[in-house]
Amino acid sequence: MKEIKEYLDKFEETIATSLKTFLLTKGEVDEMLPDAPDLEERWDTICQSFLPDGVREFNEYPTVSLGWMMFIGMAVAKLWDEDWTKFSKEKDLYVMLRDVRGFDCMDEYIEEDILKLDAQQAKNTTTLIGDAAVMVHKVLLHEIEPSTPMAFYAYVRCLHQFYIFGVATQLRRMGYHMTKLG
Repeated sequence: MKEIKEYLDKFEETIATSLKTFLLTKGEVDEMLPDAPDLEERWDTICQSFLPDGVREFNEYPTVSLGWMMFIGMAVAKLWDEDWTKFSKEKDLYVMLRDVRGFDCMDEYIEEDILKLDAQQAKNTTTLIGDAAVMVHKVLLHEIEPSTPMAFYAYVRCLHQFYIFGVATQLRRMGYHMTKLG
């Protein structure tokens, strides 16, 4: 069991490094990622609620299944900045985001109504997330045997990194820059 956890930890680190490198080259994150405990503590609830939808969609739409979590991370960061006192009381932020237009249109809802992106910004964001999801999906296929318990756990680790980098991307877009002190 210890070996499996170590393998998954290493796999998640590979995904994190790949996403960070990709997003750094696009100017979407800082070298130092944000420490956002308020947002990280919401991860378990968001993930548990997302998994039935994400797993259902994965076989036919793997990049959507992965990429939607980055949209969710971006939305949660925006909600945190806007009025965390209000939104922190929301029992299930994923369900709140999904249920407005449904799973299939959640990206558009987040871009238009939460992030308030214009058409070009939305197109660029969709492309960015799509490219990141294609990259991570290729790593997932290359590293993990499909349709195994390990594949499920690796998928969850990928989702976690998409959430973290969604948060980081949105915080940077809103002007929060992470730098080392001293």
